[in-house]
Amino acid sequence: MKAFVVEKTEEKKFISSIKDIDIPKIEKDEVLIKASYSSLNFKDALSSIGNPGVTRVFPHVTGIDVSGEVIQSNSKNFKKEDKVVVTGYDLGMNTNGGHQEYVKVPASWVIKIPQGLDEKEIMIYGTAGLTAALSINELQQNSINSGKVLVTGATGGVGSIAVSILNKLGYEVTTITGKRDKIEFLKSLGAKEVILREEFDIDNKKPMLSEVYDAVVDTVGGQYLAHALKQLKHSGVATCCGLTSSHELNTNVFPFILRGVRLIGIDSVEIPLEKKQYIWNKIASEYKVSNINNLVTQISLEDIKATYEKMLNSKVSGRYLVKID
Repeated sequence: MKAFVVEKTEEKKFISSIKDIDIPKIEKDEVLIKASYSSLNFKDALSSIGNPGVTRVFPHVTGIDVSGEVIQSNSKNFKKEDKVVVTGYDLGMNTNGGHQEYVKVPASWVIKIPQGLDEKEIMIYGTAGLTAALSINELQQNSINSGKVLVTGATGGVGSIAVSILNKLGYEVTTITGKRDKIEFLKSLGAKEVILREEFDIDNKKPMLSEVYDAVVDTVGGQYLAHALKQLKHSGVATCCGLTSSHELNTNVFPFILRGVRLIGIDSVEIPLEKKQYIWNKIASEYKVSNINNLVTQISLEDIKATYEKMLNSKVSGRYLVKID
């Protein structure tokens, strides 16, 4: 079968290419999926250059998510021809991922695609959509059911889907982007206001600022999250799921003890399968957006390497869907 393979040639040196490799053989409680679609995520791009925080086992097939059809099953929970999706856990990290024609995974990682989505649609959302939906679910669980929401890193996969879902649900969405040429794109997704990165005063040293936002969906971390926390209204909520700006958070306690602000971490990798199923069901129903196809660029296995280079240089927007078969 064909696969996008990353190989280590020497210390800190890696190459990647499309290769022919053997179709894996499944064991007890595993399934073999004929892949239909995968996607590209920033974590995949990091894996492709040998980032040790993501992947340490080489040769390696990237792709932290996949959708397709079960063709072999050694699990009582799945049968041949079941349409399924896998996101997170170790897929695409140190276990060969979705950028190959056949994918072997433990049955405990697999979810049947819910009614209302097909193999293509669910992978347009993919890990990014799951993360965005988890973030919005936390807002709702913490009584933020309306109001003004700030989305950072809004042209990325998580950010753009978050904007679309929040707009559908009736929130007033403000976005931050460093890409002036994407202002109209963000407005087409439902952003009411677009703030350019240089206009977001992250160097302001004041410990608190005027109350502006009911919630923040942060995808970048660092000073953007720190600055946003200062502008949350009383009882506001910030969700945090990314670190493309920085993994460090230099802040103070005032937003938390004077305004009762809550900061909630979002992990889509190791959450229980039951919660993933719950969130996918929401994406298939109340969170499903009509403009999802406007967010996606479809590519093939052969296009992955060049797209990774763009990703690592912040020259992409929206989602990249990889058609496998």
